[in-house]
Amino acid sequence: MNLRIQIIIGIVVIFLLVVIVNMIRKRRLELRYALAWLGAGVGILILNCFPMVTTWTAKKMGIASPINFLFLAGFCFSLLLIFVMTVALSRMSIRIKQLAQETAFLEEKIRKQEEKAKTGEGKEDLPSEKETVQKSEGKTSV
Repeated sequence: MNLRIQIIIGIVVIFLLVVIVNMIRKRRLELRYALAWLGAGVGILILNCFPMVTTWTAKKMGIASPINFLFLAGFCFSLLLIFVMTVALSRMSIRIKQLAQETAFLEEKIRKQEEKAKTGEGKEDLPSEKETVQKSEGKTSV
């Protein structure tokens, strides 16, 4: 590989790694999602600095050209990333559904309490304002 191309690739990857770390630091990107990108960036830097590793790995895997190995590695990385994001999306979808159900349950409970308060049914269950103030001050009068 041409030295000029290696330098350009190295600069671009280092810039992207700095951007990713900055996004993690500012809490705009969670670490668990950024680890794949950080790993890929470090991997690209290693392959960029030592191109013979790519050639050796391609030969050991029986791949004719090192560039074909890089395309295969990129494709596998993309599939892995898609899978991880799909799992995260599924978890979030399940959690959103649970939160929506809990919210609906609590809203219904509040609505029923408000109806009881309007009709006067729940008054004997609720402490009077005087009792509430006395309990908060530590006094109890029975």
